[in-house]
Amino acid sequence: MAKWYFSSVTDGLLAKEVPGSYGIPFISAIRDRLGFYYDGQDKFFQSRVDQHNSTVLRLNAPPGPFMASNPRVIALLDAKSFPVLFDVDKVAKRDLFTGTYMPSTALTGGFRVCAYLDPSEPKHAQIKQLLLTLLAARKDAVLPAFRSEFGALFDSIEAELNSGAGKSSDFNKLNDGTAFEFLGEAFFGVRPSATTLGSTGPSRSTRWLFLQLCPLMTLGLPKILEELLLHTFPLPPLIARWDYKALHKYISEAAASSGVLDTANKLGISRDEACHNLLFATVFNSYGGMKVLLPGIMGCLAKAGEGLHKRLAKEIRGEVAAAGGKVTVAAVERMELTRSVVYEALRLDPPVKYQYGHAKRDLVIESHDGAYKVRSGEMLFGYQPFATRDPKVFDQADQFVPDRFVGEEGKKLLKYVVWSNGPETESPTVADKQCPGKDLVVLVGRLLVVDFFLRYDSFTAEVGTQLLGAQVNITSLAKASTSNN
Repeated sequence: MAKWYFSSVTDGLLAKEVPGSYGIPFISAIRDRLGFYYDGQDKFFQSRVDQHNSTVLRLNAPPGPFMASNPRVIALLDAKSFPVLFDVDKVAKRDLFTGTYMPSTALTGGFRVCAYLDPSEPKHAQIKQLLLTLLAARKDAVLPAFRSEFGALFDSIEAELNSGAGKSSDFNKLNDGTAFEFLGEAFFGVRPSATTLGSTGPSRSTRWLFLQLCPLMTLGLPKILEELLLHTFPLPPLIARWDYKALHKYISEAAASSGVLDTANKLGISRDEACHNLLFATVFNSYGGMKVLLPGIMGCLAKAGEGLHKRLAKEIRGEVAAAGGKVTVAAVERMELTRSVVYEALRLDPPVKYQYGHAKRDLVIESHDGAYKVRSGEMLFGYQPFATRDPKVFDQADQFVPDRFVGEEGKKLLKYVVWSNGPETESPTVADKQCPGKDLVVLVGRLLVVDFFLRYDSFTAEVGTQLLGAQVNITSLAKASTSNN
């Protein structure tokens, strides 16, 4: 076998075979799957890093048989090797959004939506351009829609806490309904609750999302039940048929009234295909992301305590006062600590934890400690929390450090914040797979912090875990001592 060597930038050092083994077909894949689900993901990956003394290694990725025809992957578990997954010149992304398995297209109207398209496919550029155009056209609607909807959420938290001694308020539950309303208003100018969808949007969305994500979940049921029901065979799309139909009706009517479908036609996309892609982008990407991100931010703030709350309140109120007492995007942009807090939450617990790609050609992939041969066609798999908590890049990598990204030195670390399927220092284009709503997500996270600390000096909460992230129950609120807009 011919030897492989580094390119010139690596001084001619010999590249190694990727360590690890896929083991016995079928049996080892089941064993790895059980370890992933029931030992805990971090422990599952760390044990293999320790075993092979490498952050690039071979293993079987979940869900495995019979959900996925081929669970064999090369795992990239550090900040240096991980970015190859963003390089579409080196990796193919066709049908890899959810990894080694792909949910039935019956869940997306019979279409392979943009998330499953490789940038080399002509439809990818058309559909992503539609999403980028929509976001640009609606950018001025985001701030007022957010402040209106989340102002009502804060009112609801206060009402629940004032309803009796020992009460708490479930932030996640309130956030689910509020986020769905906000997205409908921000993207299309149509509140879902004002249509025939009514208040059912969040529950319908959750059922539809569950059918696509359940192969990567555990619910706390007996293992044998979860293995049979969730991890071995796909659940029938029929379960969410009527939910999807109701969501599609809302998106179709809202997108038509706002002119988005006319834009789609001009880009060469049929109205039907555009609707299914808009639904996926709104519900799966945006709503699914907000279900994870905003409780995650609140959980980090709750654990950080009153000292950070005071610093945030001082910064936020000072910048709002300097803007004439109004919350503006320009004022929010000047809030450096607030921005750092959101980036740190995204670094510590990214909403999307897995990325995948097929090597387009023979590659040499570098980690901090070596270089490894990857052959054309092999599946690359990245577990993002290990990349964004890499101790060779970040001090106190597993800790929430609120001012980590403050100042010039802090800004240099932003290239390692990759929750959007690309570095935070880059912007999405039609030629890549970076999230088209990247800047919107960061703005929404900051608006949550801004509006919260305009109203409150501090708060306490019980923070736990649930299916996709943090579970936050607010237990007390200290109202701001002065009135703020």
